[in-house]
Amino acid sequence: MSTKKEPKELAKQFYTVMYRMRRFEEEVFEFYKRGLMPGLAHLYLGEEAVAAGACVALREDDYIGSTHRGHGHLVARGADLDRMMAEILGKKTGYSKGKGGSMHIMDKGILGANGIVGGEIPIATGAAYSAKLRGTEQVTLAFFGDSASNEGTFHESINMAAAWNLPIVYIIENNLFGISVDIRRVTKEHDLYKRAEGYGIPGEAVDGNDVYAVYEAVSRAGPQGRGAHPHRVQDLPLAGPPRGRPRRVPRP
Repeated sequence: MSTKKEPKELAKQFYTVMYRMRRFEEEVFEFYKRGLMPGLAHLYLGEEAVAAGACVALREDDYIGSTHRGHGHLVARGADLDRMMAEILGKKTGYSKGKGGSMHIMDKGILGANGIVGGEIPIATGAAYSAKLRGTEQVTLAFFGDSASNEGTFHESINMAAAWNLPIVYIIENNLFGISVDIRRVTKEHDLYKRAEGYGIPGEAVDGNDVYAVYEAVSRAGPQGRGAHPHRVQDLPLAGPPRGRPRRVPRP
């Protein structure tokens, strides 16, 4: 999607983006532990390769639908870290003057994070529809977790995107658990990318810990996406597939 970069330049950019994400989230966690920030801290630790690989592949004018765990997407897109931290700490110098907090930062084509599981998926789909109507050849990435793929908003949005040939890529940041529930306990088909087949668009699994694999997968989506075709559902596992029977979680 973006201009092709030299290998050394690309490697440096990946390292810089992932390092900034990790250090930013570590500082947020410290403020949270010390009770210096309002609200909750939904950290992006351990998922850096997904945001780095995907966002580096984008054009400056592309869109992103982010999640409640969206700091990494913002950092990867080059948002102002000082304004981000100020917003998280409730200061007037933040993006929303300290009134939005961690989950309501918008910049660099990011359509805000979302405190509702799966809430960003239809918003991102709407942005893709807007780009198609305006003929801008912009592409939208919709990030969400494995549990959000069980929400009605996912199925309704992907059906509309497929029917109307919208320029969007749906990216499942799959950490295998929805809070404490093993994804295998609530889905029959554990390879979530295969859900794309039912809507007539491609799907693929990509190693979410391999920044190059993510970058290449999203870059491949570019030619199709910019031609106003819905590209694919990408299922990015962030850990190896769980072995054996699903772990039983005690119920209250």
